[in-house]
Amino acid sequence: MDFEHMSEMDVAYHILTEKKEPVQYKELILAVIEAKHKPVQSLSAAISEIYTMMNMDSRFHYEGEGKWGLTEWVPPEVKRSSSRSVGTAKSGVTKETMRKKKLESIQN
Repeated sequence: MDFEHMSEMDVAYHILTEKKEPVQYKELILAVIEAKHKPVQSLSAAISEIYTMMNMDSRFHYEGEGKWGLTEWVPPEVKRSSSRSVGTAKSGVTKETMRKKKLESIQN
């Protein structure tokens, strides 16, 4: 497949589709960089850029513990329940905890 003419997110989507299971974000991002033959001046900047794009792309779902999968793999009831609880104080604590865990995993 010609990955060089695809966006980074399309390549990541293809990789996850082929693997059929969540993947550690660094492994996924390095696979994207390798597949696109993308020249990288700063690996940490490239990882940060692609990680940010994954966060913004609704096709991707953070599974926890540094692993990313596809949103289509998440059962509908999980999607609904997480979107309903956004306004509660409990979810605010949970979201803050999740945010901290994501930041820690990026920095490690």
